[in-house]
Amino acid sequence: MTSARERKPSGNRTASHFDTDRAAPGAALSHAMGHPAGIKALDPAALEALVADLGQPRYRAGQLATWLYQRSAESFAEMTDLPAPLRAEFAEKIALPQPEIGERLESSDGARKYLVRFADGVSVETVGLPDGDRLTVCYSTQAGCAMGCAFCATGQAGFTRNLGPGEMVDQVRLTGGDFGARVTNAVAMGQGEPFANYEAVLGALRFLNAPKTELGIGARHLTVSTCGIVAGIRRLAEEPEQFTLAVSLHSAVQATRDRLMPGVRGIPLPQLRQALVDYVAETNRRPTLEYALIDGINDSDSEIGALAAFCRGLLVHVNLIPVNPVPGSGFVRSSSERARAFVRALAAQGTEASIRVERGADIDAACGQLKQRFSSADS
Repeated sequence: MTSARERKPSGNRTASHFDTDRAAPGAALSHAMGHPAGIKALDPAALEALVADLGQPRYRAGQLATWLYQRSAESFAEMTDLPAPLRAEFAEKIALPQPEIGERLESSDGARKYLVRFADGVSVETVGLPDGDRLTVCYSTQAGCAMGCAFCATGQAGFTRNLGPGEMVDQVRLTGGDFGARVTNAVAMGQGEPFANYEAVLGALRFLNAPKTELGIGARHLTVSTCGIVAGIRRLAEEPEQFTLAVSLHSAVQATRDRLMPGVRGIPLPQLRQALVDYVAETNRRPTLEYALIDGINDSDSEIGALAAFCRGLLVHVNLIPVNPVPGSGFVRSSSERARAFVRALAAQGTEASIRVERGADIDAACGQLKQRFSSADS
């Protein structure tokens, strides 16, 4: 088996809409000019394409990224190591919008939830989770979500738009600044389906992972959580970085999963399982399966048996999540005893499982609760 460290990028992999070997001249500039995120709509490859189109050396892209995401520049004029004519051209053609924290709530357990507003008025929720010397940020990849999962508040509001890579990084940056601490972990588990916005998410991961920078989060501390988009799982397996994968499963019974997760109803469970088998073989990394326990829906003995069969022989960790209250869903969390029954059944066959410690539920910041329910944010 080839290790992730030894693997090379696949020859047929498209890392970005603006691959410097393939994109039409001016594509990056055109995209930045037409996107609400402006220059923050561009990933690392697109920044390189942008400076190349403007006749600048490749290293200018690195300087730009540093100003945008390390020094938090609010204008191109601040970027003093860029040539003055280039700064003027950027200022004339491309927006440099600044997000802001619209509202902030703090949980009794120390978690903080933020309403982050972007320049076009679109907002998303972001959660900061401190734990000793660790700070994890759960950031959004889309404004809203089209997956429509029955137990998730985000999907109830529908989908607004994709976020740009920089809009994701800004959520992490703003959270770290509010805590006055370095972010050690970041998880794409907020609003949205990351693999429905793959190139932008990958760009954000690469900005966050950039070595020797103020962010500089290790790849294994950067997690992408998907509803189970098989094409995205296969693409992530081909990336050279060792990013971590989490998959929302929630049932290994097809009919139950289809009911709970209508957005992936067309993906058969055997196909999803095979994608995970191939992912492990390709990367030698263990993905996590997320499983929200709902009383009377997916916590029966037959559901336990189906989950055990799905996991048998598969290198995974199962994260059991007592479902969190979402108005209108009618769902109630399973008992602690049912959760322990899952752990015992999985352990009996050698599959590791744990019950997630709840954080931020009192401010609607826990798993499945992100719906921008702030006192004045929606007025």
